[in-house]
Amino acid sequence: MTQLPSGARSPARRADRRAGRRDRRGRGLRGRLVPPEVPLARSRAQQFDDLVLDVVEHLEDRWADRLESVEFAVEDVPAVPDGPPETLVYGTDVVEDGAVPLARLLPAGLDGAGRPTPPRIVVYRRPLEVRAVDRTDLGDLVHDVVVEQVANLLGLDPDEVDPPTD
Repeated sequence: MTQLPSGARSPARRADRRAGRRDRRGRGLRGRLVPPEVPLARSRAQQFDDLVLDVVEHLEDRWADRLESVEFAVEDVPAVPDGPPETLVYGTDVVEDGAVPLARLLPAGLDGAGRPTPPRIVVYRRPLEVRAVDRTDLGDLVHDVVVEQVANLLGLDPDEVDPPTD
């Protein structure tokens, strides 16, 4: 049997003790409150990513051949140029609410090294979350913004890209 230095605890006892430790100020247990497989364990950013992916999958059912090279991305906030909001003017590549971009279409082009880049649709999470009343409203808003950007990319009307269901 190995001898531990005086005052040292065995690794097994140390692990048991850590499992139920309180936080630094004694207010509660450290660690996750819910198992990782429960939807509640997902962050708001991860839940937002899921909303965007759901819309993209829905659109790919109909437009797979035309969307296969398109990249979809989520950023927290858009980069907004300095200056008074009333002077900011965006092109048709931006879906905006007032002077705040909600999504942007970056067309195919060339990067700094001259390599081709695919078209990219960027959805901005925080501006959309602020404008939504609840999760259902956020899902509808994300759907509308992504459909509008895909329609812009394909040169179609949003109702052609995703016809309304009656």
